[in-house]
Amino acid sequence: MTWFLDTAVGCALYGALVGQLVPAIIARVPEPGPDPDPTEVDETVHADHPPRRQEPKPTYVDLARRRGLRARTAVATALVAGLLGGAVGWTPALGFLLYLAPVGVALAVIDWHTRLLPTRLIAPSYLVVGVLVLAAGWAEGDRGPVAGAALGWVLAGGTFFALWFVYPRGMGYGDVRLSGLLGIALGYLGWGSLLVGIYAGFALGGVGGLLLSALRVVDRKAYPFGPFMLVGAVLGVVLGPVVSRWYS
Repeated sequence: MTWFLDTAVGCALYGALVGQLVPAIIARVPEPGPDPDPTEVDETVHADHPPRRQEPKPTYVDLARRRGLRARTAVATALVAGLLGGAVGWTPALGFLLYLAPVGVALAVIDWHTRLLPTRLIAPSYLVVGVLVLAAGWAEGDRGPVAGAALGWVLAGGTFFALWFVYPRGMGYGDVRLSGLLGIALGYLGWGSLLVGIYAGFALGGVGGLLLSALRVVDRKAYPFGPFMLVGAVLGVVLGPVVSRWYS
């Protein structure tokens, strides 16, 4: 693992600043309609086992106004940005990773409280990350990472789409959209990052979901998977190079 202390500190400071804007990002996401698209709803409940009665989902505006949220998102974004910066250093890839840091924290907060991953936040991120990936490849003068990003999109997005298609009640389509976005970023960094990121997301989602349901923090049939995917992606960035060197 190549750690760059100065990069980690600089990125953590950046994360602490932009992390304070995460509640504003959440508040600007359009609310889902009264009869949303079925692909927007994270249906993780078996029809023959209805979930226990739950509180109504908060609106994005109300969620953004929660006391202490700005401080928590600032700390979370600082931690994520610091880890990402320390892992890749001052490289062109840092551009799209630092963009994804606050967006990922916003998505994690939204999914945790609403079990929704809004398309209005993920779809524009495809465009931004795609442009930044192309710019990074141009800056490095190497088409290989860009091709890896495209393959990562296909592999991660295709895997999650297949799981959703086979059993749509077991995974929300928002997870499918998010997987493709993460696959682009991880694929650019290499196969080690991509495979570790995807596997870690599944592992954390399975173990974490069981633990949280055992503690009655979440419903075991309706817990958010997005936050685990995002944490897994960070682990892919940090640990992927280590796994690649070990395997080689």
